[in-house]
Amino acid sequence: MSQLASVSRPGTVLLVEDNTMNVAIATAAFRKLTIPHEIHVAVDGHDAMAFLRGVGNDADGPRPDLVLLDLNMPRMDGYEVLQEMKSDVELRSIPVIVMTTSESDTDVRRAYDRHANAYVVKPSDFLEWVQVAQTIANFWLKVVKRPSYQ
Repeated sequence: MSQLASVSRPGTVLLVEDNTMNVAIATAAFRKLTIPHEIHVAVDGHDAMAFLRGVGNDADGPRPDLVLLDLNMPRMDGYEVLQEMKSDVELRSIPVIVMTTSESDTDVRRAYDRHANAYVVKPSDFLEWVQVAQTIANFWLKVVKRPSYQ
C-alpha cells in the first residue's frame, strides 16, 4: 500500500477566522473533502493561542496538524499569532497557512518573515474554496508526514 493511500489518523485543522461568513464558507468547503479530518474554529488570535496551548475551555482539545490563519482580526492579529507560535518550542513545528484577502507584497513578506509556511489569498467563490481546501488537505494532511504527539 502506498504512503499516500494510508492515513493513520484524521488530520486536525485549526481555522483562525473572525468573519462568520468566511468561517461558514471554509467549513462547508472542508466538509466536501474525502480526506479524513476534523476542523476547529478560533474567532481571534487569543482564542487560537488558548486552543494551541490547551488552556481554559480548550484544555482537552487536540493538537492541530495545521493552522489556517487570517491576518486581520481583533484583539490579536495573525502576525502576532505567527510570532507567538513560531517563538514557542512546543508550537513552532505546526504548519501555518496564512489565508487572507490581502494580495499586498508587504503582507506576504511580513507573513513569511514570521515563518508562515504558506500564504494563500482567500478564494472569491465557493467552488474555488473547495478546490483550495482540497489542495491544502491533500498536501498538508495526506502527503506530508505528520509527527505524532499523543
